[in-house]
Parts: sequence; C-alpha cells; structure tokens
Amino acid sequence: MRPHRRSALLEQLMADPASPSQQAVLGELRRAILDGGVPPGTPIPLAEVAEVFGVSQIPVREALKTLIGEGLVAHRRNAGYSVALLTPAELREMYIVRETLESASLMVAVANASDADRAAAIAVNRLLEQAIADDDAAAYHRQSRQFHAALTRPSRMHRLLHMLEAAWNVTEPVQSMVHVGPADRAHLHADHREMLDAFLSEDPERLVAASEAHAARLNAVIATLPTDTGLLA
Repeated sequence: MRPHRRSALLEQLMADPASPSQQAVLGELRRAILDGGVPPGTPIPLAEVAEVFGVSQIPVREALKTLIGEGLVAHRRNAGYSVALLTPAELREMYIVRETLESASLMVAVANASDADRAAAIAVNRLLEQAIADDDAAAYHRQSRQFHAALTRPSRMHRLLHMLEAAWNVTEPVQSMVHVGPADRAHLHADHREMLDAFLSEDPERLVAASEAHAARLNAVIATLPTDTGLLA
C-alpha cells in the first residue's frame, strides 16, 4: 500500500478558530488556491480540510461546490476534490476571455481615471520593474495582475470587472508568468510600459492598440509553455 501523502493545500491554509464559518472556509480555500502555492491537480482532502478549520465536512463541501462553480476546483466520482486542471486549449481560451473583457474596460477607464488612479498605475509599474531587476518570477506574476487591474479598475464597470476577475482567477493556479523565461518577461514588460504611457497620456485608442499587441504576444508565449509539467491537463 502506498504511504499517504499530505496534500500541499493543507500547508497553505491559515484557519481562524474564532471564525469557523462557511464563508471563512470559502475565502481561505480560494485565497490558498489563488496565491500560487497549490498547483493544479493538488488533491483537496475533505476530512483533513474540515479538521484544519475545526468544522464538520458540510461547510467545507459547500465551499468546494462554490469553487467548482468558479472553475477553481474539480470533483470526480471516486477520486474526490482537487484544484482544477486546464487543458492547454482551455488556458488559451481563458486568456482570450481576459483580453476581450479588458479591452472593453480600457476605453472607459482612460476617461474616468483620476490622479489617484494614475498614481496607482505608476506605483504598480515600479514594482513590476523591481521584479524584473530582481529576476523574481513570482513577484512579476503577482504584480502583473495588479498592473492590469490598475488600468481597468478606473472604468468603474463593476459587473464587467467582476467577470474579468473571475476569468483571471481561473488561470491563476497555473502561475503562467512564473514559467516564462526572463527574455519573454522583459518583452511583455515593454508592452506594459507602452500601455502605461498611453494610459497616462489619456489616449484610449493607443492604449487599446497596445493592449491588443500585448495580448497577442502573451498568447504566443503561453502557447510555448511546457505541457508535461503537471500544471496542465
């Protein structure tokens, strides 16, 4: 009999014994999956997760149902729950969804952006450049998402932004930017600088064009990610 291997998810969970509600369980499971420390395909042992939170299996099961609906968790009969795996085609599809939603928000974001919004975009870009300088792939991945959010958030199109966040979350366990090479990250960041300049210049047409060029480059990079690492189905 094979020895039981402890799920990597359990090491990432930070349970608050003072707040063992279903909503707290849901929020912490989602956070752990999105933080990138739990690779796709990682098993989610129901009983052990319930033990970590000090609750019955019922609120954990209900939280996992919600995460299945969000595309973050998969469930197979006789195999239990696991962090969802995307096929390469599904990953490319979700990047297309992200690109479409982002483009729709950028035209409005430029018109609505305040001085505080522009300062926030500049600040995130500095963090991106620091990640490049440090060759810190995980930080670059994390700040890249924050950069795109800083450009789209001023649209104030809350329903669209919610859909964009959900689409981004589905791709997050793969941690795509962690697995691209330094040269590709540098090229992608050159696109970011062009997008930021257009945003600060209040030029929506230029911003959307730069965003589309960035998406095309990103899709090309994603297509070269290795498929034998276990991160993709």
